[in-house]
Amino acid sequence: MKTQSILRAGFTLTFLVVAIVLVRMLWLDYMFSPWTRDGRVRAKVVQVATDVSGLVSEVRVKDNQLVRQGDVLFVLDPARFHYAVAQADADLQRAQAQMAQAKAQMTASETSFAMKRAQAARRANLAGDVISDESRQDSASLARQSASSYSADVAAYSAAEALYKAAVVERQTALLNLTRSEVHAPSDGYITNLNLYPGDFATAGVARMALIDSHSFWVYGYFEETKLPHVHVGDQAVVRLMSGGKDIQGHVDSLASGIADRDNPTSNGDLLADVNPIFTWVRLAQRVPVRIHLDQIPAGVKLAMGMTCTVTLRPQRSH
Repeated sequence: MKTQSILRAGFTLTFLVVAIVLVRMLWLDYMFSPWTRDGRVRAKVVQVATDVSGLVSEVRVKDNQLVRQGDVLFVLDPARFHYAVAQADADLQRAQAQMAQAKAQMTASETSFAMKRAQAARRANLAGDVISDESRQDSASLARQSASSYSADVAAYSAAEALYKAAVVERQTALLNLTRSEVHAPSDGYITNLNLYPGDFATAGVARMALIDSHSFWVYGYFEETKLPHVHVGDQAVVRLMSGGKDIQGHVDSLASGIADRDNPTSNGDLLADVNPIFTWVRLAQRVPVRIHLDQIPAGVKLAMGMTCTVTLRPQRSH
């Protein structure tokens, strides 16, 4: 009977020790192993805006549609832009005609100036008994007047040439605006939260459509600071979506170098830290974002920005 009591006590003690060891191992694994349930799927969101303003005449996509780079998303009413091109063509032709006229005037003035300059030089070399001083002075005066006219005509031609170049630029701008009246997809992706319809007015620079780049998905795992010593760039990562499906393989791309400090605002007048009181025994570990690059997305797995997931890291042996 005594032997059974000793065995029973020994078994109970052994079971208690094993339970304590297992609980401690689970606690250490939970507290310090590199894994987190606080993961978020992220992606690049392209805010599609027009380069010109105008009335939307066509919307060629639907909500949640997959588009390819270069596909037309929506079209602005092109009538105004066609009129602008026609006006620019007319202005260009007028500027071209004015430049041709100024060039002809400059050529004629140059010929006249050359002739009168030569005449003045020839009379200046004649002896006093052949030509009077008055005729010599008149010839020189006419040469100077011709030089002034030629200089004015050269300036007029330069101005006409500048107007012509400006008209060329205006025409190119009008053609560019006409081209930009069709808004194309900047990359492959999904149209989301579509809220644009024919008849809406699109203002240049104001985003009217959101496109999620389908080749830019990554995961942000928010790891507690107590686990960061076991997180290194290049570590293999396994991403398990809350929606289920196959695991996604990836690796640690980078670690954030800073997060907002709620206990250190600088909005008060003396710029001193306003530290909130905390209980030392109920202090929660901060979470730091760790960017996970997705190496390969299994076929059939649907990713959507904002989905939650669990991220488990497999540290490299060198660490």
